[in-house]
Amino acid sequence: MTDVTRLVQERNWKDAEQFRSRIDEWSNRLQAKPKNIQIRPMKNKWASCSTRGLVSFSTRLLEEDQTFGEYVIVHELLHLKIPNHGKLFKSLLRAYLPNWKAPFDDK
Repeated sequence: MTDVTRLVQERNWKDAEQFRSRIDEWSNRLQAKPKNIQIRPMKNKWASCSTRGLVSFSTRLLEEDQTFGEYVIVHELLHLKIPNHGKLFKSLLRAYLPNWKAPFDDK
């Protein structure tokens, strides 16, 4: 295995269990309490959060870089506390992920 192959593998998610584990870790850290979490095929979104506490993540995220996946996880879990993208939401997102905007502009 080349160094480049190893680096790419380390940056991508190993499997859905690793992704789900990060969701659980962020849920605890943010003190967010989703009622249900799904990882399922989604055509037009990376994730969604319902007002009833259902948080869904696209299976396509498993093929993405972990950094982007973490951004999506934090973004959706914060919606359990703040349902919009207003100043408070953006402030909290920046507090937890200080560089959240720049690396994700192209996603």
